[in-house]
Amino acid sequence: MPDPARIFPAATLDGFAPVSLAEMDAVRLMNRVDTKYLSDEATLAGVLRDAAAAGYRVLVAGGSRISPYDSVYFDTPGLRMFSDHHNQRLRRQKVRTRAYVNSGDAFLEIKRKNNRGRTKKKRTAIPMAELPDFRADAAACRYLADWSDFRAEELLPTLETAFRRITLVNPAMTERITIDTDLRFKNFRTGLETDLGDAVVIELKQDGRSASAMKGILLDHRVKVARISKYCIAVTLTDPSARSNRFKEKVRLIEKTINRKITVA
Repeated sequence: MPDPARIFPAATLDGFAPVSLAEMDAVRLMNRVDTKYLSDEATLAGVLRDAAAAGYRVLVAGGSRISPYDSVYFDTPGLRMFSDHHNQRLRRQKVRTRAYVNSGDAFLEIKRKNNRGRTKKKRTAIPMAELPDFRADAAACRYLADWSDFRAEELLPTLETAFRRITLVNPAMTERITIDTDLRFKNFRTGLETDLGDAVVIELKQDGRSASAMKGILLDHRVKVARISKYCIAVTLTDPSARSNRFKEKVRLIEKTINRKITVA
């Protein structure tokens, strides 16, 4: 789980009007374009001030404006899903369980990327107790078989990611921004753990037909686009046996952003 002592200060979010989960779920971005950015917490403070001034609203879930997330990624013994991403295979998948800690909900989630670069996510609810391993749940295993190229018996719990998320929505409800802080990883194959310090991963989920004030805000603060997969970065950092040359440049970019070497223990 994320370190409670390192939560990005909640006071930074006081200037935002709230938006409920029900309101967020009512928004359908039919022609969605997703763009990821990399920054640090000091820069994020300025981004948030400008976003509040521009009328962005913040998601409030379980009474909190900052939501803890906990995920377990599954892969084959040979790390096929990691390798497909590393080898730039256009059609690829990721399988994970995810806990939305504030709401107490947990899901088995399947992310599929097609050869046009679009990502679709399917998910089914599971008991919170199955977050570490869903494979004894017959219904979840059938769901996996129906919606992915994998079967439960092919997969192992590989890696845990935990982080804190802030979610913003613009006044027109045509874009969402997720802001992930306090990113921590634990590799079940190697036993190694690490964190990304004060690195921040921002994802803009935008209706492709609409203008984005957030893009201008990020540009003003010199926040640059960075295609970063949490799972792939985590494996690169915590599994020395994984073939990960293509992701090492991303690790160096993160280290430059947070101005320190990432340590692994």
